[in-house]
Amino acid sequence: MTLRKIVSFVFLLFIPLSVAASRLQWGETAIFLTSALSIIPLSIWLSTAVERVAVVTGPILGGLVNAVFGNTTTLIIALIALKKGLVDIVQASITGSILSDLLLFMGIGMLTGGIRYKEQSFKPILARVNGSSMTLAVIAIALPTLVIYTSNVVLESAILNLSLVVATILLVVYGLTLLFSLGTHSYLYEVGLSNEEVVDDGVSEEEKARVWRWLLVLLLSTIAVAYESDLFVNVVETVMEGFHLTPLFIGVIFIPLISDVSGVVTVTQLALKNQMDLTVSVAMGDSLLVALFVAPLLVFIGQFLHQPMDLNFNPFNVVALIVAVIVTNLISFTGRSNWLDGTFLLATYLILGVAFYYHPA
Repeated sequence: MTLRKIVSFVFLLFIPLSVAASRLQWGETAIFLTSALSIIPLSIWLSTAVERVAVVTGPILGGLVNAVFGNTTTLIIALIALKKGLVDIVQASITGSILSDLLLFMGIGMLTGGIRYKEQSFKPILARVNGSSMTLAVIAIALPTLVIYTSNVVLESAILNLSLVVATILLVVYGLTLLFSLGTHSYLYEVGLSNEEVVDDGVSEEEKARVWRWLLVLLLSTIAVAYESDLFVNVVETVMEGFHLTPLFIGVIFIPLISDVSGVVTVTQLALKNQMDLTVSVAMGDSLLVALFVAPLLVFIGQFLHQPMDLNFNPFNVVALIVAVIVTNLISFTGRSNWLDGTFLLATYLILGVAFYYHPA
């Protein structure tokens, strides 16, 4: 049995428990914990379904499927929180997803792989292209905040308009990165398959027939994630007050940990197989998806929902993103890694996590 299946089966029990906690009114804390833990197996099933559909549909269309649906769980939680007006949690969850991808996932991959292998290597150009894209994304996210803190009076409408322009540019850049990775320079990204099964000469007829089953799994998992996320978001404010937690900590640390456990499992398995090209691609690719697609998309959806979602992030969010990008770029630009590099990334994540816990925002 694979590590993914083990993790998903362990947390499977919390799905009916969350329903019972909600219907039988066990209290906000019980609903909060059971719904949060229920999202873990659902996110694993959802990401597995996306990967299987991507394999069957071919490299280009499959790449687009991964690019659009790769962070569906994070997007669903953010959408429900945004609809309920929890903009601060939404912005924090964007920051947290990027931090967990760059520091936690990459750190776990380099640490576990480095323990088994003395040194591992990956294509430096992958790290360089992804690092440049992330630097651009962080600059774009930081600009509205910098405008406010370097000006005496700034109208909210001006910040919103700036955010819309920046969001448009980020979406265009994301489209161009897809063109680069799936089209003009796809040979740079031919690093293998993330699934445990290897598809040799095309896709078998049996696998093609199963695509409808995986599409059904994708649909049902999405609906279930939306249901559990709604339970979670409905009680999150009450639980934050009861346990003296801030929206920053919930969004930056807690939500990414429950929404992308499959990412941790994936990078661990790949690193242990000495597939560091894929490990780096998964970690940095997810961070790019959040920064260049999910974040700007939420800005436009916020306008549709009449919620003031912009890119004016908490200044500490911006500082944390800058730190994460700098540390990741410094460690990955050589194209080589070992267990100590992973330790540095994990230590940075832990330090930032503690700082967010004590931040009084």
